Amino acid sequence: MLIMNNLRWTRQRRLIASAMEGRIDHPTAEEIYHELRDRGEPVSLATVYRTLRALAREGFLREIHGHGPDRFDPNTAPHYHFRCVRCGRVFDVDVPYRGELDRVDVGAGFTVTSHEIVWEGICPSCRKEEGS
Repeated sequence: MLIMNNLRWTRQRRLIASAMEGRIDHPTAEEIYHELRDRGEPVSLATVYRTLRALAREGFLREIHGHGPDRFDPNTAPHYHFRCVRCGRVFDVDVPYRGELDRVDVGAGFTVTSHEIVWEGICPSCRKEEGS
């Protein structure tokens, strides 16, 4: 078994990591679980949660917390997000990353190493449903 960054790359971990490749929809663990089960893969929801969190800890994914279930993003480059308060979906935002915010003085004794911005509001799909 390949061991990388302290992770044992089991068949299930490879399946879960593969299911995340190239995703821009920021899926939840449950969405990945159902997708794999629909393909006939024998994987438990607990394994999917543990694996996604382990991949995030090791820097292979970003974990996005907020209202509702946590979501996961395979794009680990610094970027911003928008979360819909109605449906819970998360979207990448095409706003340039402001690296200077990583050097903001937030008070004595603190050292900033990075920052995240997640705007919240209503996505176009939910706005369209409101108008119907």
